[in-house]
Amino acid sequence: MGQSMANGARLAMAFIEANPNIADNLSIALRDTGTGPDGAALAARAAIGEGASLVLGPLLGDQVPAASAVTRQAGVPMIAFASNGAAAGPGVYLLSVLPEVEVRRGLAYAKAQGKMRVAGLFPGNAFGSVYKTAFEQGVFELGLTMSTSQSFGTDAELQAATRQLARNKGGFDALYLPDAQSAPKVLAALAAQGVRPGLVVGSTQWNGMPAGPPLAGAVFPAVDDAGLKAITPEYVQRFGSPPHPLATIAYTAVILVNNSKLSMSNPRFDRALLTNQSGFTGRDGVFRFLADGRSQYALVMRQVGGGVVDAARL
Repeated sequence: MGQSMANGARLAMAFIEANPNIADNLSIALRDTGTGPDGAALAARAAIGEGASLVLGPLLGDQVPAASAVTRQAGVPMIAFASNGAAAGPGVYLLSVLPEVEVRRGLAYAKAQGKMRVAGLFPGNAFGSVYKTAFEQGVFELGLTMSTSQSFGTDAELQAATRQLARNKGGFDALYLPDAQSAPKVLAALAAQGVRPGLVVGSTQWNGMPAGPPLAGAVFPAVDDAGLKAITPEYVQRFGSPPHPLATIAYTAVILVNNSKLSMSNPRFDRALLTNQSGFTGRDGVFRFLADGRSQYALVMRQVGGGVVDAARL
C-alpha cells in the first residue's frame, strides 16, 4: 500500500513536470515510515531537518500523533492519510474518507429513498465501535428514527441480534451493515426468519463484494473510481502492476500542494486557504478540509455487483 502511494506521488510529479500550464512549485522527498509510530516520528524529524515546509502522510492512525508531535513543534503543517478522525487537529489535516463521512452519505441516500426508520448492526471490535458511533450521530443529524443499534461478538450474539430485529421487522425500513465480512451472515440469518430489510446500506469496505443473494439490491458509498481508472494505464506501464486504490489519494495530495495559491502563500500552505469551503478537485473527485482538520469527500452510491445509483456528492 505504501509503495503504491509513493508511486502515485511520483506519477503526480511527472504530470506536473510534463504539463507546461502547471508551474512546478515543489520538490518531494519520499521516506519509509515503517508500520510503527517511532518510524513515523523519525521520518518526520528527518524531513524537518532537511527543510521540509509540509509533510504528506503518514498513513496509519497510530503513526499520526507521533509524527504530528514533531511537525507541530516545528510549525510545519501535515496532510495525513489516516482514516481516524480523532487524529486531526491544529496543523494536521486528514485527506482520507472518514467513517463519519461515508456513514452520513449512506444514511442520506436512504433518507432520499424515503427510508426514515433505520437499524444498525456492528461487530464488537474497534472497527464496529467507530462505525456504531458514526451511525448514531448520523441518524440524529439527519432526523431519522433509530430502531436499534447493536453490537455482536460471537455468532450466538449475531443470531440473538437478528432475532430481535425479526421481532421488530415493522420497526425499520433500512438496515446499516458496515462490516463486509459479517454482512452476508446477518442477512442470511434475517432471511431464514422471513425478514427482508427494505434497503441494506453498507460501507466503503463493501467495494468488490460479490453480487447475488443475500446482498442483491444492497448499496454502499464509494469513491468515484474514474480517477483510478485514469491513472492505471500509465501506472502499470511505469511500475509493472496495477495501483492500490489509495494511490489516487497520494496523487491528489501532490497536485494539491503544488497549487501556487497554497505553496506560494505567506505563510506557505496557509490554514485559511486549505480550509476553503469551496474545496478542491482531486483524482477521487471533490473534497474539502474542515476547520478541525477533518475532510469531507464527495462519494457516489453503488449497488453491489452493479454500477453507480447516485452521483458523487458531499
